[in-house]
Amino acid sequence: MHTIQHNIDPAVSPGDNFYDYACGGWRRAHPLTGEYSRYGVFDDIAQKNLQQVRGLIDGLGDHPESKVRGSIAQKIHDIYSQGMDMATRDRLGAEPILPVLRRIEKIDWDNFAETMGWLNTGPGGGFFGYGVGPDPADASVNVLHAAECGLTLGDRDYYLVKSDSNDRIMEAFHAYVVKVMTLAGYAHADAERVWESVIELETEMARHKKTREERRNPMLSFNWMSFADFESRYPCIDWRTVFTVSGLAVPESLNVKSPAYFEFLSAWLPTLDIQKVRDYLVFTALCEGTGTLSSDFYDADFELFSRVMSGTEEKKPLWKRAMAIPNSMFGEAIGQLYVEKYFPERNKDYMLRLVGNLRSALAGHIRRLEWMSDTTKAKALDKLDALTVKIGYPDKWKDYSGIDIDPQKNYLENVLAASEWYIRDNYSKLGQPVDRDEWFMTPQTVNAYYSPAINEICFPAGILQAPYFDIEASDAENYGAIGVVIGHEMTHGFDDQGRQFDKDGNLTDWWSAEDAARFKELTARLVEQFNAVEVAPGVHANGEYTLGENIADQGGLRIAYTAWKENCPAAADPSGQFTPDQLFYLAYAGVWASNIRPEEILLRTQSDPHSLGRNRVNVTLRNIDPFFKAFGISESEPMFRPEKERVVIW
Repeated sequence: MHTIQHNIDPAVSPGDNFYDYACGGWRRAHPLTGEYSRYGVFDDIAQKNLQQVRGLIDGLGDHPESKVRGSIAQKIHDIYSQGMDMATRDRLGAEPILPVLRRIEKIDWDNFAETMGWLNTGPGGGFFGYGVGPDPADASVNVLHAAECGLTLGDRDYYLVKSDSNDRIMEAFHAYVVKVMTLAGYAHADAERVWESVIELETEMARHKKTREERRNPMLSFNWMSFADFESRYPCIDWRTVFTVSGLAVPESLNVKSPAYFEFLSAWLPTLDIQKVRDYLVFTALCEGTGTLSSDFYDADFELFSRVMSGTEEKKPLWKRAMAIPNSMFGEAIGQLYVEKYFPERNKDYMLRLVGNLRSALAGHIRRLEWMSDTTKAKALDKLDALTVKIGYPDKWKDYSGIDIDPQKNYLENVLAASEWYIRDNYSKLGQPVDRDEWFMTPQTVNAYYSPAINEICFPAGILQAPYFDIEASDAENYGAIGVVIGHEMTHGFDDQGRQFDKDGNLTDWWSAEDAARFKELTARLVEQFNAVEVAPGVHANGEYTLGENIADQGGLRIAYTAWKENCPAAADPSGQFTPDQLFYLAYAGVWASNIRPEEILLRTQSDPHSLGRNRVNVTLRNIDPFFKAFGISESEPMFRPEKERVVIW
């Protein structure tokens, strides 16, 4: 309650701009510092978690086990210490990565496949990617997926769309490539040659990669073929050697996520000058490794990826950068320490009740839908009933005994060894049953997820703290915050992507054609609502790319509100300032409070499937009838949306 009172800006009317009203006080109290391109409630919790995890890692240094070679304490302590030892890293400069670069420099067409197989065990990659995951047609078993490669700048539009912003980023990209190559010992002329190779190759690949909207359609990423057919259709590469060298058993069949891209690659790759191939792969490997090298490399990274692309003004302190490695490398081991200290069991019990109430509420919503047939409703209810729920931490912990952190090796060598372990661990799952007990986030992570291939929702302990969740807060606040997050993740099972997977996680069409058409009519209207929002001068939100998250936000709000009303007495606000319904919606808006730089707005609009926090509040709430009633919003106020224009899906 105290938090909500201080979050609001009483000078703004909730009917004029609810986001500014509900979050204005928080935003004034949390001005952006130079370290951040965006800072919100979500980031505030994450920073507190980082401090907590830092204390856990620092504490291992005094633990006797940290001196025992092979113990988890030794591994975490030593890799963190190497990250913090910038004096050694600066003294070594580019030396740790030179063996990788020298091997790539020797690549020719005769050893191309062998080199690519080695690069895909951790040192780098490029041109294409592959990994093991659930079979879209039978989610109980793991299969091989071949995919497009990534791009240095992330989204293809940076390379293909002309704008002042993209021109500025491209200039910085040029400077970055030349800088890191010269830091690696290349003469300036050679560094410029590498730039020409990189921009030529990445631009051409960008032209043939899927758009961000196409990537959201799972049916476009399911193209099953035999390995023999794969070899014959894309003969430019000795795929058998690539997979074997990387430690992957050659499968009888595989899923090709982008056949058109592989057709392009097969025709284009043999036409390339081998020196351009070397230049591109050398840069890609160097770019992958900069985070473990000297401060000069970090400075170059910061200039492009943080200052120019996001508007960040100050570098992260060394401890945050160094902690990122052990926190991901040994995430569940640190997670065990985290939940023992920071996650009371009663929090998990409350969450289980909350999830049960929301599941029942969503079931009721499905039964009452006017646009869906009874046949499809029955299948939707079966899927909801089959939904797996994971809360706090895993029932079984990951075994890291196969990762060796050798204090006699340099930082990069140890990181690459751990990367190889993770990659080979993934490859070893080929043909094996999907482990439905595995977690895809660590317990200390401030986030949540829905997995369509497993039909599960997961809420790590890290997000289960105020203001998302506070066991001492009112039910209205908890349902409006973490309750909406739960409903959001549940709704992902029925958004434009999730609805294409059945209760077992198989990619299959279980909808009637009429119901699918009605769903698409509703979602098209939601797309239009977000497309209409101008996020920067001349730049509009992308309602199609953010559709899944926008559906989930709306569904989460409606489901959580119903669950709250059905299961909890409406306790009054002791201060008399807000009604219980007002508390519910203020709690929801409050978790999206943030300040953000103009550069970051452009970056997220181009690359993030989530809408900006302001739009997650204002655009979504304008479809919610109880919201208008809670704040007495009239037809004459900007937040009001006429009933005939509102979109209600789930």
